[in-house]
Amino acid sequence: MAKFSLGSTFPISLSLHRYHPVTACHVATPTTTTTSSTASPDHHPSLEVIGGARDRFLPALHPTLRQPYHPFPLIGWNPHVETIFASFFRNVPDVRLRRECLRVEDGGTVALDWVSGDQYRLPPDAPIVILLPGLTGGSQDSYPRYMITKARSKGWRAVVFNSRGCGESPVTTPQFYSASFVGDMREVVAHVSSIYPEANLYAVSWSLGANILVRYLGDESHACPLSGAVSLCNPFNLVDAFEEFTKGFNRVYDRALARSIREIFKKHILLFEDIGGEFNIPLALNAERVRDFDEGLTRVSFGFKSLDEYYYKASSFHSIKHVQIPLLCIQAANDPISPARAIPREEIEANRNCLLIVTPKGGHLGWVAGAEAPLGGPWTDPVVMDFLEQLESGTRKTPGSSSDSLASPEGLHRVHV
Repeated sequence: MAKFSLGSTFPISLSLHRYHPVTACHVATPTTTTTSSTASPDHHPSLEVIGGARDRFLPALHPTLRQPYHPFPLIGWNPHVETIFASFFRNVPDVRLRRECLRVEDGGTVALDWVSGDQYRLPPDAPIVILLPGLTGGSQDSYPRYMITKARSKGWRAVVFNSRGCGESPVTTPQFYSASFVGDMREVVAHVSSIYPEANLYAVSWSLGANILVRYLGDESHACPLSGAVSLCNPFNLVDAFEEFTKGFNRVYDRALARSIREIFKKHILLFEDIGGEFNIPLALNAERVRDFDEGLTRVSFGFKSLDEYYYKASSFHSIKHVQIPLLCIQAANDPISPARAIPREEIEANRNCLLIVTPKGGHLGWVAGAEAPLGGPWTDPVVMDFLEQLESGTRKTPGSSSDSLASPEGLHRVHV
């Protein structure tokens, strides 16, 4: 079975995939556009680069951003071809992982996949990057595994946060996760910090995971314990994203994703049999579209009166203005599921902590370009790592810092698998 990461925020499970088991442009602003002849020399005009943190962080990204963005021939010129190719045909790095199941305060469980052996090889103050895949995505997918290998090559510790039911993570309560729910993220960050109190923490996220992460950053605001974060293929506005799902070829993604969610749900149906209330379990169990599942289960679980209310309030564009740590957002202008019109450019431009890079091509979680194309890692990985390395070089933990004293919240338990 292969995980197909798509959709405005949604990795989709389709049948052809190989599983790797877990073992132990010009520069544009909201009001001004410059031509390529006057574009800033710090990046190539094929890229759009804006944000309140542009002058602060762009220098570290020069080597990659000064080069033109060249989509891989044939594959990279069509967003659907690129999206599907990256999901099914990109190589999947062979990384041995050690799983830790984390019981959170409400009794739910998430799975943290650490690189096996790094607990012995790396020093306790090695920087840590928490990876958040998209909906139904997990540590078996190529994109988090490439990020793991990139981080390890720089001496970083990496851990994949598999949400409830994703990546074979167990479901122990009648509740999955949602685009609006940041509770699990909060507990995961606290837990990782309690294990490695001397290390700086960062997060890299994709698709739905990116929406959740940016919402978390906004909710935590000045109290956020992370030292930096990256958002890739974020839908930002779920109302716009789901509108895209009704158009043309995107209906294929919608149905495939719905099938993937149904498969996860069926494994845990006994937990939901007697749930009652407004839940419509038959609708969720037989969902033909993502909206069906969200109507039958998700919006009720998280207390929303309607799907429109859920999609609007769960959208992360609301959170950008509250982000108080360095945040890099990377989007593709032709993303078929996370539409470019949904990018909150004005909010990103106004926030001195945010930087946005928009590539002309890339599809959804594709970015089949760069030195490793077509079968290797995406074009984004070196940019992400350069950004994180710049942050780490300017941030060092000192004994007695507030992050050092972060403890796991009451009721947090570890279960080793």
